[in-house]
Amino acid sequence: MGLVVQKYGGSSVADAEGIKRVAKRVVDAKKNGNQVVVVVSAMGDTTDELIDLAEQVSPMPAGREFDMLLTAGERISMALLAMAIKNLGHEAQSFTGSQAGVITDSVHNKARIIDVTPGRIRTSIDEGNIAIVAGFQGVSQEGKNITTLGRGGSDTTAVALAAALEAEVCEIYTDVDGVFTADPRVVKKARKIDWISFEDMLELAASGSKVLLHRCVEYARRYNIPIHVRSSFSGLRGTWVSNEPQGDQQVEHAIISGVAHDVSEAKITVVGVPDKPGEAAAIFRTIADAEVNIDMVVQNVSAASTGLTDISFTLPKAEGRKAIDALERAKGTIGFDSLRYDDQIAKISLVGAGMKTNPGVTAGFFEALSDAGVNIELISTSEIRISVVTRADDVNEAVRAVHTAFGLDSDSDEAVVYGGTGR
Repeated sequence: MGLVVQKYGGSSVADAEGIKRVAKRVVDAKKNGNQVVVVVSAMGDTTDELIDLAEQVSPMPAGREFDMLLTAGERISMALLAMAIKNLGHEAQSFTGSQAGVITDSVHNKARIIDVTPGRIRTSIDEGNIAIVAGFQGVSQEGKNITTLGRGGSDTTAVALAAALEAEVCEIYTDVDGVFTADPRVVKKARKIDWISFEDMLELAASGSKVLLHRCVEYARRYNIPIHVRSSFSGLRGTWVSNEPQGDQQVEHAIISGVAHDVSEAKITVVGVPDKPGEAAAIFRTIADAEVNIDMVVQNVSAASTGLTDISFTLPKAEGRKAIDALERAKGTIGFDSLRYDDQIAKISLVGAGMKTNPGVTAGFFEALSDAGVNIELISTSEIRISVVTRADDVNEAVRAVHTAFGLDSDSDEAVVYGGTGR
């Protein structure tokens, strides 16, 4: 008997019919001789609706109470799914993140998992039950407060449980048939990938691919947990994410794995920075102390007449105000002239392990953007990724142009998006 962890996203459990469809799929896995642990997200856009409600009540809700509110969404999903499974004649027990033993640090709204002690889950499945766990949440090691894991937290919960329970596979069910060479909502001819390495998937996730979040993939790589990304709306085989292909998985050894884009970032430019040692360090220490994550960084060549330079970097839009406030407080110490904030940008990334051994990839990438009339503002590279920042209005056209230029368009049926608002 194998142990399988299945995770279902919000679009899969968006309504009563969806929950009943998921219940049937879970029961089928049980009938196939598996022990089954299920992780669920909140129904549809419930989390976003709760966030909107909180902001109407309080412009700056306290972190502890905000987490208490947001965890309600997954608790609704887990209870309803347990009811639907019992209605099919199988026993199911639902557990909150804290009951499932998901132990986190004390950072509210974006906690990180420290440990998973799934004793109650193990006991439940050993007794023949299907265990259903609320994703996206845990309990802090210090203080025993309820915490949430941030965007993609349910995926991370599922992989963490799979690692703790030594599951054979973690199945991530979503509203598309797997990982595609681009977002099928933008590129209708995007092609499904049969197998992708953890390394390439990490780059795609970090570059804005929404199918799997970076933390989830990193956790899976660390504990070598194979992930099978597939749709809960079809019976098709999805995409396997692992260290090495398994069984009869098809591997094409493509130069390019895919094109990812991200419209959730903003750009801050620190204008008039003295071009001397320690200034950049002071800027980014200020950002780090404010607990703001940054992505791409570019420093201009200083003007000979003034000895001043500009430093630009990208960061999540949600943390833009916090970063600006922190830098303004440190202006006297650092000595820059002014700040510019721009949230109408997008990041486009070309990812593929074959890039480093194939000359001309960089030239082809920039030629495709040029032919599409897309201007580049920032550039960042790694061994298997090239990323650029453009205007947000240009992102869809840019992604389609690059996708076509590198021969990634599918010759068969267009990619299907079965549900979800993409909100």
